[in-house]
Amino acid sequence: MSGTYDLVIVGGGISGASLLYTTAKFTDVDSIALIEKESEVAAINSHHTNNSQTLHFGDIETNYSLEKAREVKEGAELLAGYLERHDSDREMHAKRSKMVLAVGDDEVPQLERRYHEEGFGDLFPKLRPIGREEIAEIEPAVVEGRDPGVDLLALQTPDGYVVDYGATARSFVDRAAEEPSVDVYTGTEVTAVTPTVDGHTIETTDGRFDCSATVVAAGSHSLQIAKELGYGQDKVLLPVAGSFFLADDLLNGKVYTLQMKKLPFAAVHGDADVHDPSITRFGPTAKVVPTLERGRLSTVTDFLDVFGLNAAAALSYANVLSDRVLLPYVLRNLVYDLPEVGRREFLPHVRKVVPGVDLEDIERAEGYGGVRPQIVDTSERSLDMGEAKIVGDDVIFNITPSPGASTCLKNAMRDTRTLLDFLDGAYEFDEAAFRADTIDNFPRDDAVDGSVGTGTADAAADD
Repeated sequence: MSGTYDLVIVGGGISGASLLYTTAKFTDVDSIALIEKESEVAAINSHHTNNSQTLHFGDIETNYSLEKAREVKEGAELLAGYLERHDSDREMHAKRSKMVLAVGDDEVPQLERRYHEEGFGDLFPKLRPIGREEIAEIEPAVVEGRDPGVDLLALQTPDGYVVDYGATARSFVDRAAEEPSVDVYTGTEVTAVTPTVDGHTIETTDGRFDCSATVVAAGSHSLQIAKELGYGQDKVLLPVAGSFFLADDLLNGKVYTLQMKKLPFAAVHGDADVHDPSITRFGPTAKVVPTLERGRLSTVTDFLDVFGLNAAAALSYANVLSDRVLLPYVLRNLVYDLPEVGRREFLPHVRKVVPGVDLEDIERAEGYGGVRPQIVDTSERSLDMGEAKIVGDDVIFNITPSPGASTCLKNAMRDTRTLLDFLDGAYEFDEAAFRADTIDNFPRDDAVDGSVGTGTADAAADD
């Protein structure tokens, strides 16, 4: 197996798949290949059991600034529009209520300020503040058994897209593969990438590929390949594994809690599974692990490659992990994976969402959760809170920490423009057609049917 292409994309998760779809369907690039090391696309972090299944708009993510929420919102609307157009049977997503919940005298004023004074109410017209009675109508278990003297406030919206990112990635690849310009290679592992006069040579377990432009969208492995080519020397990874706990049929939609300040990880939340609304998931936990893929000890050596075993990396880790907020959080999350002890220690987080839950109601979800690479900047000795991208000579490396899946199409749109520059302007991007296939289908009518707001209509449809 070998070939010569204008563009080769390494990695068949949601990031690589969305770029394949964008370039294949909306540019006139002559030849494009996708290379994926697994036997099928979207088998690792994009698999629906290995992520939070959330389409992040920035409306209920309380660690987002208004500026970041505005940036993320457009990206989420692009993907939501794609799902609205191409998934009428709801095989890739469900649409349910979502809310962020404030509990008590400290949290309620924070949420009020966020909505009324910080601009989030204006940015998200469908987002609305609701009190105890309306919360109980939408999510009864959130109120049942809770002290009536404790103040409650939620910001709720019917635009709660629960997404199977693996199925969505496969949809992107299937649509792209309809084009004669596209080849998809699975079970093909990259062994080396070498710069050439005209681009790069990519050696794989199944042959050699030569290309004019390259995008590496291989998650944590993207930085590993970048470093081998001399890029990203001021970056290392802090791989964080997320896990979940399961319960039976407690929530109709998605209920977030307020984000802890200074933490890059998602706030603990509860939600109904995308394919089985009778399963309620709580999490994610966030455990620091020395691997690039969950459950694969072979990737420990890959982590060491990215780590670099140098003083700058060690000092950066020490500075990040010694933070008085982050260190206790990291240590506490290590406990949650312990048998029995972990379940008991995680129970208070579940009870903040659903106060009537008992210990026997929850169990650790075996086989759930992936690894999210947090980027550490060794020059600043700090966590890089943005999406990680390195642009080199005719090559782009996407490491895409959260909300990379939510903004995959926006990222693909940006990368497509860059790639056309790499290809000397010989091809064109039909952005109007791209938007017509995606964001133009996003529903903006503020009048929303009440059944969707409670989540009952779509929950029934998914049974």
